[in-house]
Amino acid sequence: MTPALRACLATLRLRLRPRHARGRDGLGQHASRNRGAGLEFAQYRAYEPGDEPRQIDWRLYARSDRFFVREAERESPVRAWVLLDTTASMAQADEAAPQRTRLDVARLLATCVAEIAQRQGDACGLATCGGAGVALVAPGTGPRQRDRLRHALAQATPADGWPEAATLAPVWGRIARGDLVVAIGDWFDAGAVDALLQLAQAGRDVVALQVLTADERDFPFRDGRRFVDPETGEALLGDGPALRADYLARFGAAQRALAARLGAAGIAFATHVADAPAQDVLRALFGDRAR
Repeated sequence: MTPALRACLATLRLRLRPRHARGRDGLGQHASRNRGAGLEFAQYRAYEPGDEPRQIDWRLYARSDRFFVREAERESPVRAWVLLDTTASMAQADEAAPQRTRLDVARLLATCVAEIAQRQGDACGLATCGGAGVALVAPGTGPRQRDRLRHALAQATPADGWPEAATLAPVWGRIARGDLVVAIGDWFDAGAVDALLQLAQAGRDVVALQVLTADERDFPFRDGRRFVDPETGEALLGDGPALRADYLARFGAAQRALAARLGAAGIAFATHVADAPAQDVLRALFGDRAR
């Protein structure tokens, strides 16, 4: 983790989005803020017995001869989960950077999300989902929880395809209504996308962070190739330059369709390419503008 990325994390916050931002159903969802003694002024209200005198606006009292209390917005506690795709396609790497797999990039982003939660004192858990099954680290806080999360992320191994719905059911039962789920993967598998939609429809606040390789974005191949799906084994022989225009058009259309489908379900969606700074996508999702 670079110094620039560490500095960026100190400026970010995980927060639940308002109900209207998460689709029309809003089942079990709630806004991320409530009224109380916080830092950002929200409104005045009439004094009530039991209010602390320090909350009274004495200047307003001098003008109106009535007691009013200054209310501010304070953050509600967030219980966050990182949902990490560990299917075989996460082992993919760029030809120009074969040492950096998609899973390596996803691990870094997952570590950043957990770090943001730790900094703001909120619980964070982890669920890894791939061909090896599902592994859970229950939400928690503190240095020991940080170590548990980092160990689990280091042990995650890409294999096979997305788990069956029956395998995922116990995991979804652990993620409560109103929890924040930051899902990190490539989201090429229809079953994986269906799982995110199921979580959102059941009242979880879902953020989908897609990790792409630079090769997927640019298709820079200049010779004949054998392209192999790492999860199904299906292969395609073709000439790189001849395929490029059609590939980019189809890939762009698929990306737009994915964004539209997730957006219609109230799922926040962002794409991160492996050769870009991680702080860019994190700011887009958890920075001031995202609030």
